Amino acid sequence: MEKKDQKIAALTPSEIVKELDKYIIGQSDAKRAVAIALRNRWRRQQVKDDMREEIMPNNIILIGPTGVGKTEIARRLSKLAQAPFIKVEASKFTEVGYVGRDVESMVRDLVDVAVNMVKSEKTIEVQQKATELAEEKILDILIPPVKIHTSSEEANNSIEGEIQTTPEDHANEIIKNRSTREWMRKKLKNGELDDKIIEFDSQEVPAVGMQILGPFGMDDMGINIQEIVGSMMPKKKRKKKTTIKEARKILTQEEAQKLIDMEAVQKEAIQRVENSGIIFIDEIDKIAATGKSHGPDVSREGVQRDLLPIVEGSNVNTKYGVVKTDHILFIASGAFHVAKPSDLIPELQGRFPIRVELNSLTEEDFIKILTMPENALLKQYNSLIQTEGVSLEFTDDAIKEIAKVASEVNEQVENIGARRLHTILTTLLDDILFGVPDLINDKKITINGDFVRDKLGKIVKNRDLSKYIL
Repeated sequence: MEKKDQKIAALTPSEIVKELDKYIIGQSDAKRAVAIALRNRWRRQQVKDDMREEIMPNNIILIGPTGVGKTEIARRLSKLAQAPFIKVEASKFTEVGYVGRDVESMVRDLVDVAVNMVKSEKTIEVQQKATELAEEKILDILIPPVKIHTSSEEANNSIEGEIQTTPEDHANEIIKNRSTREWMRKKLKNGELDDKIIEFDSQEVPAVGMQILGPFGMDDMGINIQEIVGSMMPKKKRKKKTTIKEARKILTQEEAQKLIDMEAVQKEAIQRVENSGIIFIDEIDKIAATGKSHGPDVSREGVQRDLLPIVEGSNVNTKYGVVKTDHILFIASGAFHVAKPSDLIPELQGRFPIRVELNSLTEEDFIKILTMPENALLKQYNSLIQTEGVSLEFTDDAIKEIAKVASEVNEQVENIGARRLHTILTTLLDDILFGVPDLINDKKITINGDFVRDKLGKIVKNRDLSKYIL
């Protein structure tokens, strides 16, 4: 935990922006805003208790068209902070009283993420001990330990037909068993016994086919009847016959579960959610009332009113305990083509004081997106093709042509930002992706500007074609 805290402390706003630059091109204003918000979370933790509770997070609204990096900024930010993170779509929620998901479910989902996160960390901590215990179990199956007699009289008593042994014989047997066990342990650790088949008892969680679904979404209330009944019923043992390699994995997992204190895990998970949780609410513009709504659309304002107490700070019941949402960081985003941020109810606007407008991507941005990020699209496609023993190379003029086509189609048809590059590259490399396994002599494929123009030129010129294909 200390290492994690040190890592977060080292993340200054400039360092955060630098890390985001590795994956997201441009959008410096948005990066600065989220970097400051993230650093403020760490700063708040260093403040004395009486003032700490008074410092509220500055929630952010990211405004910009689809595909410019809004979601990616939030996702990468949570990875940097190693914080519980969840992305939800505002349009999926409904006002209380309507059939659908209530807004509190986003907090419950966030707690689930946090519990799994902490559980994974604790599993790594106990992994070595769990592996040792699993190996002991396997050795017990391979070489059953000799029973130690409690007295010499018990040792000398013999059942009819059994050869009588002396205490000295029994001691020798124990020594021999131990030496054989150590010899077998070395072979087990070296992987020499991995393919040997053994039979062992594995825990089986009873399957309970029971679920309650009510008009108010009881599944979202965190009341999991399967878990409640499952914990009450005794765990059954089931005989399994697998290789020692597979048995070690299964038994290690079982031993790790026993070593983890789930009560402590849940407590830490709730603490993380309350102090460092991030909820990314996408498409918030879809619940903004534009003044022309009729029929079912009138519930949009109801969703905003249900969302308000969560963002303001309230207590939410989850199956792991009560969670305070006062210090959860909320990052909302939307294209706001039709609605405007001012169309949101005033109280909700006040809870998102920081607004950042993201820029539409230019041709120059597309060139950078294709080549510069660590997960750049061209690098991804090259990695895919290399699995067939063939390398893929794009010339500079090919990259410029792809960026030019993406920019043109976004202007002519609909601006979907960097996602346009996916559709263009899929169309461009369609024949190569299909035929590359059959190539025998070619170990390198070069894509140049002429190839791009030849493949995409007709589609781009025909507006109807580009609308459907690109």
